Amino acid sequence: MRHDTPPVKEPLRPLGLNTSQAAVYTALLRLQLAQTPEVAAAVDQPEERVKPDLQALTKLGVVDSHHDGRYRARHPAAALSPLIAQRLEQIAQETRQIEELLSSVRTLARDYDAGQDFRSGRLTIEAHSGAEALRTTMAAVARATPSPELVAVIPDRRTVRDMARAYQDEWLRAQREALGSARVIAPVGAPAIPGARELFARLAEAGLRIRFLDRPPGWYAVIGDETSWLPVRWGGNLPDCAYHFRLVRSPLMVAVLRALFEELWNRAAPSPASGGRESVVTVLRLAAQGLPDEVIARHLGVCVRTVRSRFAEAITELGVRSRFQAGVEAVRQGWLDGASR
Repeated sequence: MRHDTPPVKEPLRPLGLNTSQAAVYTALLRLQLAQTPEVAAAVDQPEERVKPDLQALTKLGVVDSHHDGRYRARHPAAALSPLIAQRLEQIAQETRQIEELLSSVRTLARDYDAGQDFRSGRLTIEAHSGAEALRTTMAAVARATPSPELVAVIPDRRTVRDMARAYQDEWLRAQREALGSARVIAPVGAPAIPGARELFARLAEAGLRIRFLDRPPGWYAVIGDETSWLPVRWGGNLPDCAYHFRLVRSPLMVAVLRALFEELWNRAAPSPASGGRESVVTVLRLAAQGLPDEVIARHLGVCVRTVRSRFAEAITELGVRSRFQAGVEAVRQGWLDGASR
């Protein structure tokens, strides 16, 4: 008995089935259980051409062979799922290779840009001193930059206190008037500074985003794509250097500092003022930095029992049994991704 075989659809080709194999598999789906002559008749091909296709399909696991010489097509969901998974893994590998190539291009492009900056004189370094000089240079650059974004790392509580006193009114005004955006990384423990928790809450309400890191590497700031502020000694802070700093104009330097900032931002914990899921994520982020419950509690301004309760919430919601498993699962599910900025 002849069976009309529907046209072979091209989507099977990406799964590793050629046209004749796809036709044989489609025919077997309708025949259910058949020997080689029946399959050959269904696809209108000689048996000599159909046999290799049946053997290949059996090897791929989409067709089962019986001891009596008959073949049965496995259900598409069961048969094609492994092929789809294998193809997805191949695509993932190819994607990783493309990402590595892009990373290489970016690295080479930075070398090229560095040479361009050197030849064109686009790298300029200015020495400045004093808190007022820092304020005026930042204000001038911000006014000259369309839709400026400030990113800054403040490594110590003393600098947080000094800058909060000196700049909080300007920061609040800039945020409320939508003159630009800002993200700041401050040290864990900064909210314990008198008045800091309230200031952070007001800044967050105005639109400034702030996160906390156990050991920020050093003070620096960036506005726009070309201008950065650096301490005279990397890893130092402004008060210890008597507010001596360097204003560096270089797209390459800004690109490097922004890349470092994004890495730190992804590791840092959100503001303690956050609630709901964010408060649980904050505890997980701080724990990932190696902080004990007592330090986390002081940073958040809560008791140790509350910290442990948030760990329990994470364990329950993630469906795991331990803190370690909660951290692993939170990473897997994207809770700790830096995408939610």
